[in-house]
Amino acid sequence: MADILCGEDPEPSDRSPAGPLFVPVRPGPSGCVTRVFCTPVGDRTAVGFTSENLLIATLGPEQVWIRLAEPALRALTEPLGIATVTVDPQFTARAARPVNPVVPALALRVA
Repeated sequence: MADILCGEDPEPSDRSPAGPLFVPVRPGPSGCVTRVFCTPVGDRTAVGFTSENLLIATLGPEQVWIRLAEPALRALTEPLGIATVTVDPQFTARAARPVNPVVPALALRVA
């Protein structure tokens, strides 16, 4: 059996990415708000991408994003009870409702 050298570890113990992530956000009452997603089993997770191209390929070119380091993303979402950060998800489902809800125009009253 061959010895595995440290650089050849097939599953490194340090799972945090090197460098800032591209984090999807949406407009909120006080500025940008980190978008929260669900895993396939229904748990909430924060999401970050290692490149803008991966974010666009997954969420589309209209998705707004900011750059955050993984520890900063965790610090923002842990108070919400979200302990998981998913990096570079390859699949997302459509939003259940529009991200920017459409406000209906007032009906004109004819007298």
